[in-house]
Amino acid sequence: MKLFVAGLSYKTAPVAIREQVAVPAGRLACCGCRLKLRGNLSEVVVVSTCNRVEIYGAAPIMRGRVESLFQELGGSELDFSPYLYVKEGVEAVEHLFSVISGLDSMVIGETEITGQVKQAYQTAQAAKLTGRLTNRLFQTALQTAKEIRTQTGIGRGSTSVGSVAVELAERIFDRDLSEKAVMIIGAGKMGEACVRHLAKKAARAVLVTNRSFERAVNLANEFGGRAVHFDALLSAIKEVDIVVSSTGCPHTILNRDDLAAIMPARGNRPLFLVDIAVPRDIAADVQELPNVYLYNVDHLEAIVRENVRLREKELAHCQGIIADRATALMARFAPTPVKTRQPSNAPEHGWVLGGLTACQT
Repeated sequence: MKLFVAGLSYKTAPVAIREQVAVPAGRLACCGCRLKLRGNLSEVVVVSTCNRVEIYGAAPIMRGRVESLFQELGGSELDFSPYLYVKEGVEAVEHLFSVISGLDSMVIGETEITGQVKQAYQTAQAAKLTGRLTNRLFQTALQTAKEIRTQTGIGRGSTSVGSVAVELAERIFDRDLSEKAVMIIGAGKMGEACVRHLAKKAARAVLVTNRSFERAVNLANEFGGRAVHFDALLSAIKEVDIVVSSTGCPHTILNRDDLAAIMPARGNRPLFLVDIAVPRDIAADVQELPNVYLYNVDHLEAIVRENVRLREKELAHCQGIIADRATALMARFAPTPVKTRQPSNAPEHGWVLGGLTACQT
């Protein structure tokens, strides 16, 4: 039996193709059973996220059969072969370790994928689709992901504007946002994303104001918050600690004189302003006021870029850990050192699938 992974991801296939074979979480076990029986697989785990669909398993040989597995998943005769990659042995192991550690994600080092892979494995295990090889593979993968998180900086530093806004707010308010009130001005998508991140920190209240009061009501309902009429904006700021502004207004809507008049009524409590709008909603000189902290979209995106750069610097360290753990795992599967080689009739890069070459990106 050989370990293998066959899949397609955001690197090899557009969303129009990925959605053809995507598997809802509730159907992972059912689809895994079908693949195991019809694909003559000894063991199988199906991983399906918005960015990838992958089949991990054990079988005597996979060459020439991969496309049929994905046609089975999609229930279609669509030609998936141009989008597929196949890896066997140590390459399959290293691929899983990279995926589960967030190294193969669109945002390097993101943590959501670890939970998604873990859930897919536990679903397959509960359905008795796994065995000695895949159990050891996925258990070691989870250990490797934990080791990478604790021994490297791959997950440090926020990599989205919304999460950076939360990080900055936590610095200003001594890491506790649970008793802070948040207000969003406007209905821009990036502003909404910021407020969603802040709301996850259990903010005490969320206020929403917009020139269209109906839109403000709808958005407030999404957050379990309260809508405020736009002409009551300045009065509402007296209640809040964090303001996220994201309108399409061609001129500033908050100026220094406005906030200078409001701050005493707030008891001069710290006021954190996030201006996501372009053109800007908040005048730059408001940050000269005591206890007023202003960040615009350029500030936030600069922090994101720096955090991404720092994560990328950690890649070599992470890849070293993965190579060591993959080699050790393969040694447990075979009494002699494992050497990967191309089949005699395969091209130098890729496995032959029904006469087509599968990308190994």
